[in-house]
Amino acid sequence: FGNVYTCKYKYVYVLICNCDLLGFSEYSIGPFDPFFIPDIFQKRTFSFANYKLILMNVTEAGWTESRVTKVRSDFPRHQIHITQFFPDKRLDGWYEIEGTFFGQKVHNRGSWNLSLFDYVQTLTITRKPVKGYGGDHDEENPPLSVKCNIQTCQKLELHIDHLAGGRTIVENMLDWIINNAWQPGFVILRPLINDLVGTAFTDIFNDYFRFFPFDTVFTKR
Repeated sequence: FGNVYTCKYKYVYVLICNCDLLGFSEYSIGPFDPFFIPDIFQKRTFSFANYKLILMNVTEAGWTESRVTKVRSDFPRHQIHITQFFPDKRLDGWYEIEGTFFGQKVHNRGSWNLSLFDYVQTLTITRKPVKGYGGDHDEENPPLSVKCNIQTCQKLELHIDHLAGGRTIVENMLDWIINNAWQPGFVILRPLINDLVGTAFTDIFNDYFRFFPFDTVFTKR
């Protein structure tokens, strides 16, 4: 981002995150509360477990109730950092997991839903210059990338269907453990949520803002 364009992205982002659910059709910006993610993949290895996870048909809601608390520019790195507070952020969808936990093989699939309360995240939006054909000029509208970094979360509720292969008593026990001792498990969930939000918003920002007519919306004075 150049200095001027970074400031423009700030204002547009704050506006979009606090708009109603209709989006801004005048500028071909659709609503993204809730937004939809077709699928996301994660592979992790720990001392006690390794797994491959696919999340499918994921929706996330809560953006219109969020509040932007901080916006910081990093011009040398072509970045802006936007921190938001969510009183209630909700995600749901379907999953399939295959792996080994404490020496036991697992292959399950089902639905899931996750609620995060008093949750704070920072999005880092990067738009580095890209040389055009021949290398003698920069492309006019280079792509954007978004990374998410969770800052804090005061409470979590997570419910996973068919977590123990349909063994109801075991699944109820695991559900109780997950939701009453969630802080240790959040170490595993944190990178997954970061991946979810970062992947989704890389697509959203490129769809909505890569060719956004900033010079039309923000006229020079």
